[in-house]
Amino acid sequence: MSPAPFDLNLRHLRALSAVVAQGSLSAAARSAGLSQPALTQGLSKLERQLGALLFERRSDGVTATARGARMAARAAAAFEHLSAATRGAARGSRGFTRPEHLMTATQLAGFRRLADSGSFALAAVAGGLSQPAIHRAVRDLEQICATPLLERRGRGVVMTVAGRRVARGIRLAASEIAAGIVEVGDEEQAGGHIAIGAMPLSRALVLPQAIARFVRQVPGTAIDVVEGSWRELVEPLRDGVIDLMIGALRDETPPGLEQRALFVDRLVTVGRAGHPLAAEPDPSRAALAAYGWIVAAPGTPLRSRWDAMFAGGTLPATPIECGSVMVIRGILKDSDLLTLLSPDQVALEIETGMLAAIGRPLAHGMRTIGITTRRDWRPTAAQRALVALLESAAHDTGVQENE
Repeated sequence: MSPAPFDLNLRHLRALSAVVAQGSLSAAARSAGLSQPALTQGLSKLERQLGALLFERRSDGVTATARGARMAARAAAAFEHLSAATRGAARGSRGFTRPEHLMTATQLAGFRRLADSGSFALAAVAGGLSQPAIHRAVRDLEQICATPLLERRGRGVVMTVAGRRVARGIRLAASEIAAGIVEVGDEEQAGGHIAIGAMPLSRALVLPQAIARFVRQVPGTAIDVVEGSWRELVEPLRDGVIDLMIGALRDETPPGLEQRALFVDRLVTVGRAGHPLAAEPDPSRAALAAYGWIVAAPGTPLRSRWDAMFAGGTLPATPIECGSVMVIRGILKDSDLLTLLSPDQVALEIETGMLAAIGRPLAHGMRTIGITTRRDWRPTAAQRALVALLESAAHDTGVQENE
């Protein structure tokens, strides 16, 4: 069984880059502030935990194996996340120059559990650490960072701005180390875990098709699909809790993120079968405005397309704001309300006669569906394979970006 990211000793992980750069255990030990025997023992323990040879030992020094180089690069990225999270956190001159060098895996694991659960009691229930140990981890990190990370409010706690920044750095560091563990594992088995943020109004066919192919081609990798709106998913993406999002892209790429287009979706007005406008081949804007609408949240690409549809004219009533396709389907079939959707999202309902497309697809009702990732994301081989399969599935649907 592969170790968890914070099962590994941080001092030994930090020393990997020094060993790669120096090519000598004695020089690397001096650089890392360890004795050579301690570093030698630490590297041996890391290799046992990872089940992989990281360095070739020779009489004239050491050379990193391919797996060792990958793990060293991931460890360096992890410490850069921790450094960025603690940079400028200390007040005045009380802080340490390199606080990330003083952190222990136990402290990081305890603080991450607290950040994820929101209370000391729930963090302890998650297992592995007691409440006193988590209290101690938080207190130690606050001393290392020289700034409060929590605000105590009654029996609960709230993260300070510095606390949220440190929590994000810890999550991203854990993500890098986890990726390194995968990359030094058995090359015949991908392993690891991929978390996908799926926006509810993204294309219904692409993600399921890509995942179905992925589990056949890349066995041994766990897939976790987290549904939510862009606003619900973007912070977990920035935190490294999810690896990528798929859905409607923003008109302007948000800071720190990258967007990759997959295809352009043509929206259509949808209502119940038998709707008074269902027989109209091209209902006017005034006719459409005479009925109530289910709309997406303000600021979303779908809502922007709806706003443009009625720009300069009378706005219809919008009694319902909803992003759940399942809920929208149920409301439409029992009312005369209308909405904008991708035809793929209601293909089965249209085919079975429950719902109907009203008029033609919108001439300007196009939205770009694609993948959003962190700008500094370095995917593992399995993650790259999934992205390639998403691109292939988008191509197979027959709707391309240049259409």
